[in-house]
Amino acid sequence: MHNVEVTNKIGVIVDSLRLPIREGLKAVKEMGADGVQIYAVAGEMDPRNLSTTSRKELKSYIESLGLEISALCGDLGGHGFQDYQQNQEKIEKSKRILDLAMELGTNIVTTHIGIIPEEKESPIYETMQLACEELGIYAKRMNAYFAIETGPEIASRLKSFLDSLSTNGVSVNFDPANMVMVTGDDPVEGVKLLKDYIVHTHVKDGIRLKPVNPSDVYGALGYGGGTDHEKIAKMVASGEYFREVPLGKGAVDFPKYFAALQEIQFNGYLTIEREVGTSPVKDISEAIEFIKTFKKESYNS
Repeated sequence: MHNVEVTNKIGVIVDSLRLPIREGLKAVKEMGADGVQIYAVAGEMDPRNLSTTSRKELKSYIESLGLEISALCGDLGGHGFQDYQQNQEKIEKSKRILDLAMELGTNIVTTHIGIIPEEKESPIYETMQLACEELGIYAKRMNAYFAIETGPEIASRLKSFLDSLSTNGVSVNFDPANMVMVTGDDPVEGVKLLKDYIVHTHVKDGIRLKPVNPSDVYGALGYGGGTDHEKIAKMVASGEYFREVPLGKGAVDFPKYFAALQEIQFNGYLTIEREVGTSPVKDISEAIEFIKTFKKESYNS
């Protein structure tokens, strides 16, 4: 029994199940979750591949299962918005993903923007600011959000970057495991610091084995090259630096983390993400049960 009660809805990143989308949606429903997050970058969910009719059909199929969409994932990879040359194309694609999100009934698109540099005077910092300013204004107009995932930099640096934008149209998708695994930041303090920006969360757990340069994990413009970088990426994937583990088995202190979310009155989704492991369906079912142990109805009062 926990001394914190969670009332948030539970979501699942449907792509984590590694099933065709409609099968995945059915599986999520059977597992007892309330909503789904869906990647909308490539393949059948790429906005360019979805006609108005197929958008309506997908929306009504999700509703017929009694599910909601907690968010779309619009992470375009690469170095996020660090490369001025690529930004206009990426900004346009991000806007189309947000348009799709609104049509499907959610106002959140999660994304990675690249690692925010420490030096505010750096040209990359300014390039990222310009891109996020444009995205933020676009989102705000629709009462929507692009939600940046935590992890690539410490929470205080992310907050000062967000504070420099004119709207909160670019906000935060809080992932406690990324913080624990990569920057070694404390998720509980991170929640308190970013409280005005958190619109969506990922529920994931992990352990950090030794310090790692975030650029080795997330990549950065002008950092490393060719085979060296590939070698480092493989090293990271090998679990030498950190490991993503099933919920409750890692270094995220969930009772304290959930209590912190409650303290800031976060009432959005807790969305389960499982990026590794050979049995995602089993892991995600167990993750749902793990979160439900924090729900009131599971208490023996």
